Amino acid sequence: MSYCLNPHCQKPQNQKNANSCLTCGTQLLLKQRYRAIKPIGQGGFGRTLLAVDESKLLKPPCVIKQFLMMAQGTDNSQKAAALFEQEALRLNELGKHNQIPNLLDYLTQEEHQYLVQEYIDGYDLAEILKEQGTFKEDQIWELLNSLLPVLEFIHSRDVIHRDIKPENIIRSRDGKLCLVDFGAAKVVTGTAILQTGTSIGTPEFVAPEQSRGKAIYSSDLYSLGTTCIYLLTGVSPFDLFDISEYTWIWRQYLVENPVSDKLSNILDKLIENATSRRYQSATEILKTISPLQTTYINQSQLPNQRLPITFKNQNRHNKVVAVENKQYANTAKRPSPSNDKKLNYVWKCIHTLNHHAASISSIAISPNGNILVSASSYCAIKLWNINTSKSVRTFCCDYPIKTVAFSPNGLYIASGDSANNIIIWDVSSCSKRFAIKGHTDAGVNCLSFSPDGQIIVSAGSDKTIKLWNINTGNIIRTLKAHKKSVNSVAISPNGKLIASGGADRTARIWNLKTAKMLNTLDTDSKVNSVAFSPDGGIIATGGEAYNIKLWEVISGKEICTLDSLNWAKDGVFSAFSVKCLTFSLNGEILATNSYNNDIKLWNVNTKQEIHTLKGHSAKVNSIAFSPDERFLYSGSDDSTIKIWRWE
Repeated sequence: MSYCLNPHCQKPQNQKNANSCLTCGTQLLLKQRYRAIKPIGQGGFGRTLLAVDESKLLKPPCVIKQFLMMAQGTDNSQKAAALFEQEALRLNELGKHNQIPNLLDYLTQEEHQYLVQEYIDGYDLAEILKEQGTFKEDQIWELLNSLLPVLEFIHSRDVIHRDIKPENIIRSRDGKLCLVDFGAAKVVTGTAILQTGTSIGTPEFVAPEQSRGKAIYSSDLYSLGTTCIYLLTGVSPFDLFDISEYTWIWRQYLVENPVSDKLSNILDKLIENATSRRYQSATEILKTISPLQTTYINQSQLPNQRLPITFKNQNRHNKVVAVENKQYANTAKRPSPSNDKKLNYVWKCIHTLNHHAASISSIAISPNGNILVSASSYCAIKLWNINTSKSVRTFCCDYPIKTVAFSPNGLYIASGDSANNIIIWDVSSCSKRFAIKGHTDAGVNCLSFSPDGQIIVSAGSDKTIKLWNINTGNIIRTLKAHKKSVNSVAISPNGKLIASGGADRTARIWNLKTAKMLNTLDTDSKVNSVAFSPDGGIIATGGEAYNIKLWEVISGKEICTLDSLNWAKDGVFSAFSVKCLTFSLNGEILATNSYNNDIKLWNVNTKQEIHTLKGHSAKVNSIAFSPDERFLYSGSDDSTIKIWRWE
């Protein structure tokens, strides 16, 4: 998609490659190279948009900050342009620090001023807090030791950030903490882009003097302090201050999370209301903190380096738009061996999870790769911390669970059971968000979330596919065409198509928005599993007699049937079926269950079998790749989950 840069446009959404807005005629490309995808932040002085740089081969993502003339408080456009250039140069200097986004460009176009900044590939501390829970003391030490030098750097260059909060501190993919969003920054010398004397920032985290429009250097230190106590407690700073006693009470909220007097004293001095009693500079704090008293978590132990990409709160700029930028998304992952080497590596079982009391029917991985959810026929759903391989939560259910799925933001789990119930669970509170009576016959067979997290699609033995509004639980529409049970559904990566597979020996492709059936694939056997390739160009189907086929999505043409040298040619294994299949995130490997309780891995490019994973003592029902493609998870009738890793 393309997003119109005119802030007054009534219909800003446009087609992906459009050059001008169909509604208002505004030029969509900024400086003939930067294409806005969607807004991700809005404030009194302008807005922030996620964008891609179309002048580069891989079209890497970047961030556009648009400043509005009226918000700048000046009617003199020439003066505003001169001041804007002055401040852009200052931000360009700040971008030389490796924990601050680089300034890529600054310009004025159609009477609006823009900064284009580097995209930081990572996840902010607010997201990390939601995912892993409150921070421990050693993580706060790490935060202070990482961020204070950044504040020391920007303050030495006469800049006050004015909006330090968890959302504006990002842990990059390589574990580095970065300070982002200088849209509210104030340059002390000269006139800032954003006028002085203005109350700005996020109220929960701003210092008292800043709320009155008089931000000073130590105002940033106050905001860092309130950020720390929020991360330690998970409670809003508003609730950590007793107005009647006019004192901070944050220690009362440290539930089973004690901190040392050393850290407590530092945080208390950071959040002093009186500026005279507060630390005056980042340098002063750094001198106070002794390296001997700061214990760091080993980076490999931090469970917060890979976290959900898509969140309901869109005021983030660290998002990859995989659909608009597939090529970059596939190349922007962690450093790894070449794909050829990866395909030839040996996969080994490194751990077995065996706390379930019955068959594992379904598993799913959180978008950040840190949490595994598993469902069993014993009416239980378990959450596992992948980093520790320990079960951390159990949801008790009334009926055997047939399928589970994670929402794209990682905040919710959907389950479908044998009694036709669809339940949406809140991960953080372990509670039911709501329940839906989904289908009318023999249970809910499969669930799939749309990429934007707004729709969940279910398949049932009642021959129907149903689309539900995830916010209300109301049904949107019902798709009918299969003549027998619908066993599997999948949604394309761009959120436009649904693939379904049924016991009527067909797979069908639907338009999600219009509910129109676009194609029917005759598979020659019952279809138990369907999956889209990450680029959305291929559908894989698996069914009876180990019938695995690849299909072109657009034409519906069969590409091939995957054939193993170990497949029985005489029909001995005809009673066995492909229960589950899934693509790796780069689309080069297809994993399927196999006979003899094995898992087979296929090279999608060569259509050849490349590995057989042995270890389960009963049929494998569900498999999933980790987001970084290094791990494969499998759930089986033997009541265990196995974790496989390539080496």
